[in-house]
Amino acid sequence: MTAGKTRRLFLGAAAQPTGGKAVHHHLPPHHLVTHGVVLGMTGSGKTGLLMVMVEEALRSRVPVIMIDVKGDLPNLLLAFPSFQASEFGPWLEGHGSPEEAQPADLAEQLAGERQRELGGWGITAADVAQFRASTELRVLTPGSSAGEPVHILSSLERRSSVWDVDPDAGRAAISAAISLVLRLLGKDADPARSREHVLLSVLAERRMRAGQSAELGSLLDEVLTAPVERIGALDVEEFMPLKERKALAAALNTLLASPTFASWRQGSSLDVREWLTPKEGRTPAVIVSVAHLDDEERTLVLGVLLEEILAYTRSLPGTRRLRALVVFDEVYGLLPPHPANPPTKRPTVALMKQGRAFGIGVIVATQNPMDLDYRTLSNAGFWAVGRLQTDADRERVVDSLANANEPGSSEAELSELIRRLGKRWFLVRDVHSTPNTLLLQPRWALSFLRGPMTLGDVRRALERGRLRVVA
Repeated sequence: MTAGKTRRLFLGAAAQPTGGKAVHHHLPPHHLVTHGVVLGMTGSGKTGLLMVMVEEALRSRVPVIMIDVKGDLPNLLLAFPSFQASEFGPWLEGHGSPEEAQPADLAEQLAGERQRELGGWGITAADVAQFRASTELRVLTPGSSAGEPVHILSSLERRSSVWDVDPDAGRAAISAAISLVLRLLGKDADPARSREHVLLSVLAERRMRAGQSAELGSLLDEVLTAPVERIGALDVEEFMPLKERKALAAALNTLLASPTFASWRQGSSLDVREWLTPKEGRTPAVIVSVAHLDDEERTLVLGVLLEEILAYTRSLPGTRRLRALVVFDEVYGLLPPHPANPPTKRPTVALMKQGRAFGIGVIVATQNPMDLDYRTLSNAGFWAVGRLQTDADRERVVDSLANANEPGSSEAELSELIRRLGKRWFLVRDVHSTPNTLLLQPRWALSFLRGPMTLGDVRRALERGRLRVVA
């Protein structure tokens, strides 16, 4: 971010829960340093609010990393710089039906609606064009070339400067990468229990401390030759006999020979510092899209990514301002309550505990608050609660938000407010504001929210020159 007066995030219009006129609501960016939670069932407008928060962060020169699980966040590619109907033509699938309108008529309707709605919030085509011109959007697609391929094991195979700044963070990053490799081999990936994990970690760390990378081929050779004499209190042969090391080396060799695995080892490095560095005055917006991966692949890849974000965060000097925002949409199954412990959970909880000291804010979003670990909820200073489907969901939220000392914030009042919320209305709790409970209607998004985008959609949007992929 550049020095000077901080621009506030224009989220929409807000009113007091006890009544009164709704007025434009602007959120100071530093309020998100203490993280945020966005909740709401399908159709509540949750994704729209999340998109507005991302757009406003970028307009305020705050870099954003977005983790896209469902395919909605690449809609940022569709921030059309004009209100022309021709912009909508290629993206009409899923909007309306042939009986309702012909494509040309539907495009005109959507363009008119966008101009009218944005205009109602005081946003012009020039504002959208400025947003486009000042944002550098990258779409990273691990395991695919539809966007920008990512070398998901780069923390192992391409030595990072984090080892010179924070070796503990580097160790956590290679541990996550080794866990990914071992899970792909069908072996125990627990860092504290797996002998394979311990052996590979010792060998990889030895290379990193010597200023080398730990490319898998090199590790394979060292598994056999054992360049260290002891692991812990045991000789290498006692810790893992040569026969077992040969079996591990053979499995690694099979993995290396796999054409499918090769796609995970090419493309951009997992270099969060580089991702978040402004280029030519444009604010970075990085979407890591894993919607095309299966559940296991998604969990493993995001575990490695989140460890890298955590390592980057710990390498920063302290600050009270918002340096960057990490947005995690649709966290179902990735940040679950105890005792579940997927690879994504530890680094996310650590980010929400430690990120505020370094200016890294985290926003998580889900349809169901029962999806979230309680530590996530307790570390969030900003809440936006839309319509919820079940009584259990509402009770979980009310229990966390109730404040007997503020009018309109008792358990009974909050429960009734949430029950009565309409579409695109949210109960907002911001611990940094007074009063800290409001009703919010988000503004219209600058981007065309057409719904989930496939890899083909992403490729098509990039090829049409909406926003370029950065090599």
